Amino acid sequence: MYSILKSAHSGWAYLLLLVLLIAAINAISGYFGKKEFGNKDFSLALVGLIVTHIQLLIGLALYFTPENLGRWEGFEMSNSPIRLLLIEHPLMMIIAVALLTIGYSKHKKKIVSNGKFKMLAIFYSLAFLVVLSRLPWSQWL
Repeated sequence: MYSILKSAHSGWAYLLLLVLLIAAINAISGYFGKKEFGNKDFSLALVGLIVTHIQLLIGLALYFTPENLGRWEGFEMSNSPIRLLLIEHPLMMIIAVALLTIGYSKHKKKIVSNGKFKMLAIFYSLAFLVVLSRLPWSQWL
C-alpha cells in the first residue's frame, strides 16, 4: 500500500505543478493584460484547486501509513532530510492548499474581471512558490 500511495503522490505532483503553473500564469497575464474573466479562466482555477486537494488527500493517506510513521522513532530535528519529510513538507503543503482555497474563494466574491484575476494571481502564485520551496527534490527527481 505504501509504494502505491508513494507512486501516486509523486506522479500526481507533476500534474499539480503543471496545472498550478498554468493557472498562475493565466491569472497573471489576465490581470496585467486587462482581459475579461471567462469560463476558461474559471475552469483553470477550479482544476488547480481540485488537483491540489486530491494531492493533499493522497499525501495525508501516505503520511499516516505505518512505514512513514515509523520514521518518527528516534527522530531528531537535526536530521534535515527526515525533518523535511515529516514536518516541513506536510506543513507547507497544507499552507499551500489553504492559500489556493482562500484565493479561489476570494476571486468568486469579486465582481470585475481585474479583481478576480488579481486574487487568483496573488494566491495561486504564492501557493506555487510554497510548493516549490518544500518539495523533496533529492527524492523526487
